[in-house]
Amino acid sequence: MAGTVVTGPTAVAHDDDLGPAIEAIMHKPGYEHAQWGVLEIDVATGEVIHSRNANQFFIPGSTTKLVTMSSAWHTLGPDHRFTTPVLATGTRDGSTLNGNLALVAQGDLTMGGRTKPDGSVDYTNIDHTEASLPGAALTPENPLAGLNEIARQIHDAGISQVNGDVIVDARLFALPDLDPQPTPLIINDNLIDLLTTPTAAGQPAQLTWRPQVAPYQVTSTVQTVEAGGPTDVQVAASPDGTRISLSGTIAADAQPLLRISDIQNPNDFGRTALIEALARVGVTVTADPTGPNRQDALPASYEGDPQVAAYVSPPYSQYAKLILKVSHNLGANLALCNMAVARGSRNCFDAFGTEHAFLTDVAHVDPTQFQLADGRGGVASDRATPIGLDQLLAYWLGTPDADAFRLSLPILGVDGSNGISCTTDCPAKGKVFAKPGTILGLDELNQQIAVGAQEEAGYLQTDEGCLHLFYIGVTGAASPSIDSFIGIFDDVNQISALLQEQASAAEHDRTTGPSREHRTR
Repeated sequence: MAGTVVTGPTAVAHDDDLGPAIEAIMHKPGYEHAQWGVLEIDVATGEVIHSRNANQFFIPGSTTKLVTMSSAWHTLGPDHRFTTPVLATGTRDGSTLNGNLALVAQGDLTMGGRTKPDGSVDYTNIDHTEASLPGAALTPENPLAGLNEIARQIHDAGISQVNGDVIVDARLFALPDLDPQPTPLIINDNLIDLLTTPTAAGQPAQLTWRPQVAPYQVTSTVQTVEAGGPTDVQVAASPDGTRISLSGTIAADAQPLLRISDIQNPNDFGRTALIEALARVGVTVTADPTGPNRQDALPASYEGDPQVAAYVSPPYSQYAKLILKVSHNLGANLALCNMAVARGSRNCFDAFGTEHAFLTDVAHVDPTQFQLADGRGGVASDRATPIGLDQLLAYWLGTPDADAFRLSLPILGVDGSNGISCTTDCPAKGKVFAKPGTILGLDELNQQIAVGAQEEAGYLQTDEGCLHLFYIGVTGAASPSIDSFIGIFDDVNQISALLQEQASAAEHDRTTGPSREHRTR
């Protein structure tokens, strides 16, 4: 299907009228110098419904994740689970280990920190990794859940005393020059969460933070001000990240405000967190809990060393869903490292060879429709064409995981990054499954926001349950401020909603519909 639906010249044959409602959006103030791209294809017939600049490169932003996660899903498999073992190096004397415990990091994105009781991975529409955005929220799960489980297993293995150290083995892959930088061990996305809740006007605000691991300390001087007053909370941290302070104000009628601070050394943090988890279950470690992670003390091989614990992750399809739903940048870059490790490499950039082969040999997508240098879509050289993205989306429809992949995308008005648009009075609510992409910068000359890209790529589901592939995007727009930028985000979502309504109306007018094989299950 991918080879016949979107690769032919008909995909770029016309630069058509999109209808007055859509054209009116595209000509609003702020779009005077912008370029729009559109490509919509009826899956059942292969007909190109709309096409505008479909063969031109656009800045992809987070639509890059469609390429990354499609390749990772295929390479690792949707049922793949990461198993993070702990080995006992040394000798046992009853319940005493004379030696070290080595946690061998395996590139597990969440280490149990988002796993719900049913085994699925939790998320909110605006993730804590995007705490600068209004409405960012925490999931309720304990970020240290995986380490707590490991500690319980070590205790159940009969160890109550470790005359030695706990060491995080982070040799799985070399740290890549990517932003954010993936690490073999990740706890709470390598972040400290800082939640400020207003109290009464004139009183200190309430602070809660997690995960609480030594030697991290957090203080706050944030004051609650009158309802409707300014909410402005600033975060500062010491060079090593372990001393965090919050200052500023929060209005008495404001919602709890989430901020974050980076964990500077994930290996040291994970080591201390595991020692503390062991203490909670009655296992004593003689080494200094806040000492350095002595990776140089690890053996070259663990041959003959017994495994005393292992944390097993949810299936990879759950991680892919998290990454796509909330546009998880760290997870997308980590997916490159996961793919590199799967092919026996410690160099995360070797994953691009895997991606190229996937596009060419598996998805039958022209790889020159893309220019990519990271996993998340944050590099200035990243580019993608609407045709390339629609080709990739078409590939999925011929796979057994077609529905699972589509439902992993943000759903307009329902969940994920697009859950905040089209929430009321919107016929397209729940019928657009698409990955948004956003690239913003500051136009210093004019003191406004320069919108490098705002776009969507995914599937429209008609009212009769049939699918269209679509891309809608704009580059070169401008916005007076970050707050008003949300209008551009909503404009693109509104266009996708209008395309869905157009497709549904056209289908209703046809005397015969598409074959049942293309209806959603």
